[in-house]
Amino acid sequence: MKRFIVGLVLLAAFSTFSFGKVIIRGNSNTPLGMFTIELSDKPVMLAGEEMKCYLINYENSPMQVKILVDKEKNCKNYVVISDELSVMYTCNGKFFGVNRLDSRYNSLGLVTCDEKLDRSDYFHQKVISTGPTEDFDATLLIASYFPALIAE
Repeated sequence: MKRFIVGLVLLAAFSTFSFGKVIIRGNSNTPLGMFTIELSDKPVMLAGEEMKCYLINYENSPMQVKILVDKEKNCKNYVVISDELSVMYTCNGKFFGVNRLDSRYNSLGLVTCDEKLDRSDYFHQKVISTGPTEDFDATLLIASYFPALIAE
């Protein structure tokens, strides 16, 4: 019996470490329901640069959202990629808010699709918070606000 329990504990520990690290769980206050944010084990290559990657899963949707952190000189761009919509949230030290994807991501096949974008919520999210925003806070804000951008 002890071997069985030790085996289960080891299996649980291995599976926890192999699928990324859960950072936080929360409620999106949308029909997508609760979300889970994980830090991906593997950084992603985008535009020839290695970027940190966060994964967001929602309880009422099979959609998985990837957030790639693109550090620039004076700001950070959070490239948000999902099956439904791709956008970019920007933190420049003065504010944090949503933008359409830069043209430099177009060559990689990433474009903000106007048909899938809820324009009203897009303009409401142009400035979500003021001041500098750290990665943890930015991913939490994105997990909460991003579902509202997807047009029904």
